[in-house]
Amino acid sequence: MPVVEEPEHLSGDHPDGGAAPSPASEPGVQGARGGSAPDPGAGEPPDATPLLAPAEGIPPVCATAEDVAAAAGRLATGTGPLAVDAERASGFRYSPRAYLIQLRRAGAGTVLIDPIPVTDALEPLADVINGLEWILHSADQDLPGLAELGLRPATLFDTELGGRLAGFPRVGLAAMVEQLLGRALRKGHGAADWSTRPLPEAWLNYAALDVELLPELREAVAAALADQGKTEWAAQEFEHIRLSEPAPPKPDRWRRTSGIHTLRRARQLATVRELWTTRDTLARSRDIAPSRILPDSAIIAAAVADPKSIGQLRELPVFGGPRQRRYSREWLGAVERARALPDEELPRMSQPYDGPPPVNRWERRDPAAAARLTRARAAMTQISERVTVPVENLLAPDLVRRLCWDGLPDYRLGPESAGEVAVTIEGFLKSHGARPWQRELTVEALAGALTEAATD
Repeated sequence: MPVVEEPEHLSGDHPDGGAAPSPASEPGVQGARGGSAPDPGAGEPPDATPLLAPAEGIPPVCATAEDVAAAAGRLATGTGPLAVDAERASGFRYSPRAYLIQLRRAGAGTVLIDPIPVTDALEPLADVINGLEWILHSADQDLPGLAELGLRPATLFDTELGGRLAGFPRVGLAAMVEQLLGRALRKGHGAADWSTRPLPEAWLNYAALDVELLPELREAVAAALADQGKTEWAAQEFEHIRLSEPAPPKPDRWRRTSGIHTLRRARQLATVRELWTTRDTLARSRDIAPSRILPDSAIIAAAVADPKSIGQLRELPVFGGPRQRRYSREWLGAVERARALPDEELPRMSQPYDGPPPVNRWERRDPAAAARLTRARAAMTQISERVTVPVENLLAPDLVRRLCWDGLPDYRLGPESAGEVAVTIEGFLKSHGARPWQRELTVEALAGALTEAATD
């Protein structure tokens, strides 16, 4: 097994800032007309049984090509969908790669795979599992890293998203397992550094338990969705997640540096940008989380102090530490580059944005758009309460904002134009990826709300 470089821990620092329905679901159920939500108010089972260890014990970790081939053969003999989870090293490593893969299938048991030493030996596994339905909890977190390894589901069931659509107020894995299955699933290692080798037995126990009850949980969530007439809604959402490509990096990511709002000069922002970029380059090359190379607080401190020498730099918090001193020349070079920039190349003080401005500026810049948004939000809240689906799952909030700001180029005044507005809204939502069930629920209500706003 290759040696994984140990991340640097800074003393005294901390990180800154349309698919077919699933087999167990009732096909053809559309809409939640009169369907009742689950009764989350029934509370947590008072006598939840603790789940302390996997039923078959902790399986050995597959870390060779032979191990993977044997595991693939065992999974091929199983039946039904495949429970899947992956552990990453967020906060420790730069890359989002999976450092442990957990799989479970009825009749085959649980499989644990260390993908690091077998990255090029996963084809036998892919041949077996890529044609199956996968069950994941918060699938969008794990699918990108698994796809990088050539592992992709044929269909998907996301128990976390299914819980949201079913109206459960708590959709964490442990909470749903307790409420729906009456089992107490202990957590505790989710934020651990999974790039650690060898992995402690307690961590492996935790990892195996994460897939132990996923098949059973899937059946319970599918039943709740079917009871509420939301099976097709969920199928559309699951397929959307399965087919979604990773979002491209946002521009000007350096502007997300914690504490940047305290800076008042463009030259200081330039220093943040240069230090952030230098840190990102170092972090990527060493596969270490950027905040463990240099915390955001140190970047802000340097932007304010504007050190002129390595000595002055090392007098600042963190920069004098043994792990930062080795990069003193790189840090000071970043500050010097920012200092040397001509004024016309300095970043803008206000953050550029793609799309509508911040909502708190709408009333001043476009009162009519502000009125449309108020009405639209009220309409979305009413729908959410009626069908017991969170507002953000009915339509992405950013999509509603874009619609109200500039998504109605053919907007006409008066309630008689509601039909025309509805056609425009339908086209706008469809072009921005809204699923059929979302458009069916929201277009008419939004058209009514927006034309009503126009006549106020």
